[in-house]
Amino acid sequence: MKNKLNAICQKLQQSEYKVTPQRQVILKTFLEHATEHLSAEEVYNIVKGQHPDIGLATVYRTLDLLAELDILTKINFGDGRTRYEMVQHEAHHHHHMICLGCGRVQEFDADLLESLENLLTRKTGFQITDHQLKFYGYCRECAAKSEDKSGSGDI
Repeated sequence: MKNKLNAICQKLQQSEYKVTPQRQVILKTFLEHATEHLSAEEVYNIVKGQHPDIGLATVYRTLDLLAELDILTKINFGDGRTRYEMVQHEAHHHHHMICLGCGRVQEFDADLLESLENLLTRKTGFQITDHQLKFYGYCRECAAKSEDKSGSGDI
């Protein structure tokens, strides 16, 4: 984690941005919660415990900067909140399954669109640089709750 933090701090400096304590604590938050998709409010709630003087506006500005520098990716899951995750340049695409019941987001790594991307590029000459795939439905727990409710009235 420390090597990744150092590399990101170096990228900030190369882009002529200061590595402030607030930026560092926000970056550490994303490195410590690497599998989560955090909103600005969630980041704020995490970092204010370690950095009580940080403001929500600072968190928003920092997240926007980190997204602009391709350190974070902005994601919209259709729930009215922008979420962020660390960019993983070395990893292949991953996709998201969003539960409409509890809002939990699960990732899966199978990139089933790679052959489609190649076909589109060959046929059209369009150079695809990225894609996002989101599935909406119900996680196992919410689906089980729904089945319990619908089955309870049958006699």
